[in-house]
Amino acid sequence: MPFPDPESLAWDAASGLLPAIVQDADTLRVLMLGYMDRAALQTTRETGKVSFYSRSRQQAWTKGETSGNFLTLVSMQADCDDDTLLVLARPQGPTCHLDRTSCFADAPGSFLAELDQLVQRRDLERPAGSYTTSLFEGGIRRIAQKVGEEGVETALAAVAEGDDALSGEAADLIFHLLVLLRARGLSLEAALSVLRERHRTD
Repeated sequence: MPFPDPESLAWDAASGLLPAIVQDADTLRVLMLGYMDRAALQTTRETGKVSFYSRSRQQAWTKGETSGNFLTLVSMQADCDDDTLLVLARPQGPTCHLDRTSCFADAPGSFLAELDQLVQRRDLERPAGSYTTSLFEGGIRRIAQKVGEEGVETALAAVAEGDDALSGEAADLIFHLLVLLRARGLSLEAALSVLRERHRTD
């Protein structure tokens, strides 16, 4: 797990507190801004739960210790001046005390990653009446058939229909592809990692 060397950080220049920007590791949505001292950094590393130092209460705290909405650490890095931290985490519920995903109401993020997370929940929970549930319960062959059908319809729309039709068919194809990946135990990230590797070697 990428993690900064505490001794390389500019604690003295920042009066012992470094701002820590927290992003959702999957959607990259900015979730919150907190401050860390050396103890909070150590607690975060040891427990895997993102912890901070409260300037108003003058005490250490772990996000989620009262609400249960913890931030599970994925990685952390320092900026070029070693005086600000970027934390990637997976939220276990809303991050904001107003019960919102982010403390920044309109913080941008990857909708495709959010959709992939929704597909994962549908696979795990299988709510009745859900179209996604019906796809999973139809089995891998049926899902694969749907991807094939949507692929053909997307190609036909590209050569014979307008932009709106093509956009609609492309959306259908992407959605069913996410379901197919999940049905095989994979995720959007599995495909993206291949694309990243190809990009590096292209």
